[in-house]
Amino acid sequence: MRSYHLFIIYGLLGILFVFLIFQKAGEINQAVSGEEIVIESAEGEKMTLTIPEPKIRIFELPDKISFAEEPVPLKEADVRERFEREIYVNVYWQSNMILLMKRAGKFLPTIEKILHEQGVPEDFKYLAMAESGLLNVVSPAGARGFWQFMPGTAKDFNLEVSNDVDERYHLEKSTIAACRYLKSAYSKFGNWTSVAASYNMGIAGIGNRKKEQNQSDYYDLHLVEETSRYLFRLLAFKEIFENPVKYGFELSEKDVYRQPVYRELMVDQSISNLAQWAIRHNSNYKILKIHNPWLRTSKLDVNKGKEYLIKLPVN
Repeated sequence: MRSYHLFIIYGLLGILFVFLIFQKAGEINQAVSGEEIVIESAEGEKMTLTIPEPKIRIFELPDKISFAEEPVPLKEADVRERFEREIYVNVYWQSNMILLMKRAGKFLPTIEKILHEQGVPEDFKYLAMAESGLLNVVSPAGARGFWQFMPGTAKDFNLEVSNDVDERYHLEKSTIAACRYLKSAYSKFGNWTSVAASYNMGIAGIGNRKKEQNQSDYYDLHLVEETSRYLFRLLAFKEIFENPVKYGFELSEKDVYRQPVYRELMVDQSISNLAQWAIRHNSNYKILKIHNPWLRTSKLDVNKGKEYLIKLPVN
């Protein structure tokens, strides 16, 4: 008889378990974490059931968000929808977001420091994420580096682009150049939202759309899809990075990448073989290239009066 009662109890528990799973899965408007319930039989036997978290979650968007302290009009239906789109696209591309968060530990401290020194709002660090994912990528059009400069624009903002050296790959120098571009755009538009959009479409492009449509606000412009989505990518990165746990990302300090401590070597003479040079300085060619991606060949020609700083990790 006791076995018969246990059979009934476990059968009922199974039904209850299935019911609870469907009930929880239906509550898609709540961020549900794993939840435990304890059920006790008449004989005093206890069973703990864990209600799993739904695989797909609907997130509650913030009521307010800003870019460079400029409010985003989230009460406008199309603006809220465009923002929400980028939230879900990025949250559910988990591998990309996790790696981006890991790389941020390595590169954002340098970018944030330069933005502050140059008088550019810190939110523009998210622009580098949108442009390159904090990788030295090359676009189909030939833009390169974290900030995706084309060769001509790079030279306009004092970056060297030559056979041996391409400073679009130099984190510090390219970030300074990006700040110069952003401040130049700000002098034309007077607001940072338009500046961010101009990084995608060009200063002339955004300026022309404003003139054609007789609108001064980015959010009131009808733009090509890429530029229409561009600022909202930055806003999505900002929202996710500032509230990682809310969106399911729980990285600890040990999970993120960090830069090593560097020693800097000043070079004012040509180096015919960088591999041999690296060995003489207690390193190797691979390490040299990893930490100085702006060196583009196996040698370095140094013109008279020119000098470079090469970074190598402290052993």
